[in-house]
Amino acid sequence: METITIPGTPKTPTVEMNVDSGIIEIKGRSIPENSIDFYRPVVEWLDNYSNSPASETKVNIQLEYFNTSSSKCILDVFKKLEQVFKRNGEKGVVINWFYEEDDEDMLEAGEDYQSILKIPFKMIEIED
Repeated sequence: METITIPGTPKTPTVEMNVDSGIIEIKGRSIPENSIDFYRPVVEWLDNYSNSPASETKVNIQLEYFNTSSSKCILDVFKKLEQVFKRNGEKGVVINWFYEEDDEDMLEAGEDYQSILKIPFKMIEIED
């Protein structure tokens, strides 16, 4: 299994998934033409990763904006991470949800995901 890096574009986020360190990062804007196609390699990678995850998986999500179709795909990513969490227990997975200090919508989106999932979320406010 290899580390994945997907460079960001004006419509898609940068994605880095490091199998050795257990660090997963998704940053930028997520408004791809086809969200399912864009997130498919991410979900497939997590499927494989969940079979033998790092002892600690740290997920950093720092999105400026995402559309409705991306929100469903992001939930799919989190559901795969839930499998890792169930396998590794309490300290196995932490999701750091970054949002800009005046971006109430992004904070709410993180809180919505947190209410659906059984993974610890840390809401981290960043200055503009």
